[in-house]
Amino acid sequence: MNSSITRRQLLRILAAAAPAALSSPAAPASAIGTTARAGGETGQVGPLAEDVLPAGVRSRFIDGINGLRMHVLEAGSGEGNRPGVLLLHGFPELAYSWRKVMLPLAKAGYHVFAPDQRGYGRTTGWDGDYDGDLASFRRLNVVRDALGLVFALGYRSVAAVVGHDFGAPIAAWCAVTRPDVFRSVALMSAPFAGTPSLPFDTADDPPRPSPPSGTSLFDELAALPRPRKHYQRYYTTREANDNMRNAPQGVHAFLRGYFHYKSADWPGNRPFRLAARTAAEMAKMPTYYIMDLEEGMAETVARQMPTPEQIAANRWLPDDELRVYTEEYRRTGFQGGLNWYRSGEIGAAEQELFADRTIDQPSIFISGASDWGSYQSPGALERMQNRACTDIRGVHMVDGAGHWVQQEQPEETSRLLIGFLRGVRSEGD
Repeated sequence: MNSSITRRQLLRILAAAAPAALSSPAAPASAIGTTARAGGETGQVGPLAEDVLPAGVRSRFIDGINGLRMHVLEAGSGEGNRPGVLLLHGFPELAYSWRKVMLPLAKAGYHVFAPDQRGYGRTTGWDGDYDGDLASFRRLNVVRDALGLVFALGYRSVAAVVGHDFGAPIAAWCAVTRPDVFRSVALMSAPFAGTPSLPFDTADDPPRPSPPSGTSLFDELAALPRPRKHYQRYYTTREANDNMRNAPQGVHAFLRGYFHYKSADWPGNRPFRLAARTAAEMAKMPTYYIMDLEEGMAETVARQMPTPEQIAANRWLPDDELRVYTEEYRRTGFQGGLNWYRSGEIGAAEQELFADRTIDQPSIFISGASDWGSYQSPGALERMQNRACTDIRGVHMVDGAGHWVQQEQPEETSRLLIGFLRGVRSEGD
């Protein structure tokens, strides 16, 4: 069957979504402390307004973090030798994505801080041009950003680094490269399959011919009866930022659809382990991961736009909270975050310096029971449990949560994190 959405079908979908979009206008710039120039170019941006944040969460800037002026949300303080906890968001998220777990962690005795990472939100000093400085987005340089923030806040070590989505591999690499600084690690929604390997005990082996090029997974996906493509490959393309930033349904409705489609609210999210990394198996995942070949992400999520009634009933991401994301991404676009997907090969060689190294600090994995992120890379969850993390204290699939576990089920997420942190801390007393 031809699954490509026609222009007429898209217009029908967008017309159905229009009442919800129109009833949820974007907040005025002053409401969240934003100023912007015409065309979306960032002007002078201040901290988030207090009335946007939960009481007790603070917004400020810290200069000189690996070339960045970093926007950071904080709860609690470092006074009285409170241990630090660093929270790293993913895509398309912000420091704001941690707003619901920061206060519970602070009340448990921690100084909690969450940055807008390189490429996101109010942090500046990064190159947002598709043809710009891509190397600065490689993973170990983003780890350097995290290390710089920890040191700038006066910590030689922190109790934990916590990463969600694309923040999870950054948290994992923090733990791999600086175990003296990051004393434990919590990974959320994206299992860490481990560090790369190098050829071992091959000195006396005869030369091996180069393997045939063959066809790639991406070629196989495109050749399926219903042609498909991997979202990570799509996110490397020049068109992806324009497709989302200038989505036909508008940025607000696009983000509403994106967050809904990957959440437990969408009834089709019933993930399971895939047998192999083959096109036929990968195509079993929803189209936010394995997209239809001729569609962009804006068209993909437009198909799954929640109804006005569903939006009004949403308690984990009401429209006033979604507006914070909307205003930030209207201003910055998505290219900064998309550059993370494009820079993997650039940093691959330096990651080999840590070949076969494991995470030996205490670790925990938390994900939503309705989150395909735990299984999108076949075998990664098992490799994390069996090899990559040698002291894993639990793998938790939280009921009632999809991909946005810390937002959909913040109470259970906080409970799991606090229990993990207290267990680790008690061992050091």
